[in-house]
Amino acid sequence: MTIGALRIVLGDQLTPGLSALRHADPSQDMVLMMEVMDEAVHVRHHKKKIALILSAMRAFADELQDAGWRVLYVQLDDPDNTGSFTGEVERAVRRLKPDRVITTEASEHRVLETQRLWRDRLGVDVEILPDDRFICSKIDFLAWAEDRKTLRMEFFYRWMRQRTGLLMDGREPAGGQWNFDQDNRKPGKSGLCAPAQFEAAPNERTIEVLDLVRSRFSGHFGDLDPFTFPVTRSEAQRAAERFMQTSLPRFGDFQDAMVKGQRFLFHSVLSPLINIGLLDPLELCRRAEEEYRSGRAPLNAVEGFIRQILGWREFVRGVYWREGPDYMRRNRLGATRPLPAMYWTGATSMTCMAEALSATREDAYAHHIQRLMITGNFALLAGIDPFETHEWYLAVYADAFEWVEAPNTIGMSQFADGGVVGSKPYSASGAYVDRMSDYCRGCRYDVKQKTGPDACPLNALYWDFLARHRPTFQTNPRMAQMYRTYDRLSPDHQKALHDSARAFLDRLDTNGTDQ
Repeated sequence: MTIGALRIVLGDQLTPGLSALRHADPSQDMVLMMEVMDEAVHVRHHKKKIALILSAMRAFADELQDAGWRVLYVQLDDPDNTGSFTGEVERAVRRLKPDRVITTEASEHRVLETQRLWRDRLGVDVEILPDDRFICSKIDFLAWAEDRKTLRMEFFYRWMRQRTGLLMDGREPAGGQWNFDQDNRKPGKSGLCAPAQFEAAPNERTIEVLDLVRSRFSGHFGDLDPFTFPVTRSEAQRAAERFMQTSLPRFGDFQDAMVKGQRFLFHSVLSPLINIGLLDPLELCRRAEEEYRSGRAPLNAVEGFIRQILGWREFVRGVYWREGPDYMRRNRLGATRPLPAMYWTGATSMTCMAEALSATREDAYAHHIQRLMITGNFALLAGIDPFETHEWYLAVYADAFEWVEAPNTIGMSQFADGGVVGSKPYSASGAYVDRMSDYCRGCRYDVKQKTGPDACPLNALYWDFLARHRPTFQTNPRMAQMYRTYDRLSPDHQKALHDSARAFLDRLDTNGTDQ
């Protein structure tokens, strides 16, 4: 077989307009897609995450073939599969003898370094093209960040609104303000119920993948069934439309709320589909804006949704590439406690943790407040090693790729980057959980008690965390009030808080759980 270029598509690059596929001759060029074991096990990914990516890859290969492309698709159980990207590219080059290899730069440092090695190993020209599926390029982000003493998402977000024109009325933001976050903090209470999420029935190809995952990854974390993720572009678009029409109008009010039995509430659960390329982020933002302009969704809901994509998603991607590959190992607070076993087993008497961990295990998903203010807050207060926390998040969530997950974990959640992403740690006592959820009702622990074996552990852990890190945070103006409150406590009360925190952490160290 004679071919021109060998064009490579990775598992999170499932977009017809991918730079590696542009300006091609489908009759002469060949697309290479590879399912490789290295990518499934470099962290032990959730079964559903593996199934989603492999199913979506196979569906995308079908889409390309239907469009006239020649596709060389290497399945995971191919007996000749070398198990690595480099091994499969080398095997394809030896077999097909292309005149060049064209690839879109990988989304993670680790894989991009692998791509760069191909130039010396393959014996043919290798072109690594930019991934321009993001709304802000790496170069543009670096230009924005240059000479800034601090990087704050809010100012980046305003800049991006002006660049794109999203939710702009001329030179002014729609509604006269940039951010409606203060309107988006209604608490979750029992009885709050959201519309059903879009669910895709597994097709024949997906059923084959599910059987493969059962046989090859039985020891990995998480439940595989039921599997309802969209895996085709058309299914993803239907899921997006379902969200726009049914959940977006109330998303803003309740985006921080948590309710037992309502894992998704009004969240879109579109992030896994965006991050593998089935949905275009800018198109989604424009589609949401249509709902506001038409009067079908309020501004606070649409602005909140757009901010998550145009603001946070683009911001953390810029931070990831700007900060470099050592970012994941940062540990500004010197946290060294191993990740407790309960993060994997779900065995805990804390209802808030049990709810978030069971959703994670069963769905490969938890919404941003469950991640940030439940599992992330607990890890922060308990002093868990941020790299172990990072690897857990990377493994367990279907939307977790290092470029988006690491800044959210190392930076926003664990403050391990010392303030690159956030100006203060996102730390909270049980009062926050009680205010924003119905989790505390019926919990084995009493959120009103501050100390003792029956008190909510987050209460003592919160004050113990502040005391441990006082030299770091006492001059932070956003934390001054908390330290003033702590200083008003009697010495006996302070000691009781620290004793309660120590007793809980000793139990955690011994048992891997609070039980």
